[in-house]
Amino acid sequence: MNEQSSYSDSMEGTLYLIPTPIGNLEDMTFRAVRMLKEVDIVAAEDTRQTRKLFNHFEIDTSLVSYHEHNKRKAGDSLIEQMKAGKQVALVSDAGMPAISDPGQDLVQEALKERLKVIALPGANAALTSLIASGLSTERFEFIGFLPRQNKQRQEFLEQIKGNPTTLIFYESPHRLKEALEAMHKALGNRKISISRELTKKFEEYQRGTIEEAIEWSKTGTVKGEFCLVVEGNQNKEEDDQWWDSLTTLQHVNHYIELGMSSKDAIKQVAKERNIQKRLVYAEYHS
Repeated sequence: MNEQSSYSDSMEGTLYLIPTPIGNLEDMTFRAVRMLKEVDIVAAEDTRQTRKLFNHFEIDTSLVSYHEHNKRKAGDSLIEQMKAGKQVALVSDAGMPAISDPGQDLVQEALKERLKVIALPGANAALTSLIASGLSTERFEFIGFLPRQNKQRQEFLEQIKGNPTTLIFYESPHRLKEALEAMHKALGNRKISISRELTKKFEEYQRGTIEEAIEWSKTGTVKGEFCLVVEGNQNKEEDDQWWDSLTTLQHVNHYIELGMSSKDAIKQVAKERNIQKRLVYAEYHS
């Protein structure tokens, strides 16, 4: 085990994960502002966006770029500076860093070097949407963005459709309608809550069923980033056994017809039937 005493007196470098507002600047915490002023370097997903935040809170800390396209080179530099004793803060454009952005890679590299990683609490679109959705908050799973390609998206939704926990997705406006239609096909007509422009002037929620959401997406205001909170499978025991009447071969062919490769279909069938993959493979190829 790698033990970390976050606030022990030491001169070693530290990586601070600092949330930023998802819309309303008043959601910035006093501690977050203080830490951004005290650290030596702030690594930002988009320095232009973060500069607006800095100007508002009168922060003049050195700002460097860290994003998907330069994460290896920039990450190596940040790690070396932390090893030399520098205090580094990581921020995303909005919300919690390392959630659906390359910050997770920097965290992993810092921990490999046994550097301290300290996370601050703050704004998060997924949890904000969840608690206002009206759906169960006892158990939930954050999915993030679905695959962009239709085949991979449908395949992924088929794999998670038996999950009884509330599901949380992010989606962009130009793929919203396609995502909703894919959900309806794979998950059925479940309850859903769709939020956009959270904490901003035009914050909006749509709550209802997936069918109603599809109709709304044809005429509603589809702008800004969306968070979709979807009801979990309420008939898990029944759904888990939907294939009881099928032979193993028919079970595999069902997933192939949905667009899976034979390799992935065999793997999925073995998982659902709780048998060894080689047995499914042998029956499929016999």
